[in-house]
Amino acid sequence: MFTGLVEETGLVAAAGEGRLIVHAETALDGTAVGDSVSVNGACLTVTDIQEDRIAFDLMPETLRRTNLGEVGPGSTVNLERSLLFNGRVGGHLVQGHVDGTGKILSMTSEGDAVVVRFSVPSEVLRYVVQKGFIAVDGVSLTVMGLDDESFSVSLVRYTFDHTVFGGKQPGDMVNLEIDILAKYVERLLHGERDGSLAEIGGEDDAGR
Repeated sequence: MFTGLVEETGLVAAAGEGRLIVHAETALDGTAVGDSVSVNGACLTVTDIQEDRIAFDLMPETLRRTNLGEVGPGSTVNLERSLLFNGRVGGHLVQGHVDGTGKILSMTSEGDAVVVRFSVPSEVLRYVVQKGFIAVDGVSLTVMGLDDESFSVSLVRYTFDHTVFGGKQPGDMVNLEIDILAKYVERLLHGERDGSLAEIGGEDDAGR
């Protein structure tokens, strides 16, 4: 479980053949092999730690459902260690189970903020509500506006400067995780399982 508050951005050292190696500092503190780390919002299991590098194995399901298949050496990724239940939750409860991907449509400066609009598949957008929570590449954000095909958020300058958003541009793919409460409410109201979302998850979903 995560909060959606990115602790640092890591530099990808190597990627390919089902393996991802990232240079990290903060994410290494207290982390051991077998622990979970959110990488661009996908919950991944640490498989190796060497000095300032942390390694993860990427399963085919993770590569299909996230943007991690697009990163390579020199790319930056958002990193967050799993939540310790003895501190504040400044964002919202994020599982690290990616529900789908979207694309950046536009990025517009608005005072000290940056308004970003994302295109979203309909099976994800139906769970998005005005002023509700959503995790984008693992960042906990509040929905500012939405229409039939997209939603927008307003990023404070700190978030823009301290996450991968600072290097993003229109057309880039992002990972999306909706608020888990929305899926539970739908299940309780309708008494049926949505297979398109039930089959989507992060590394822990696919690998355990």
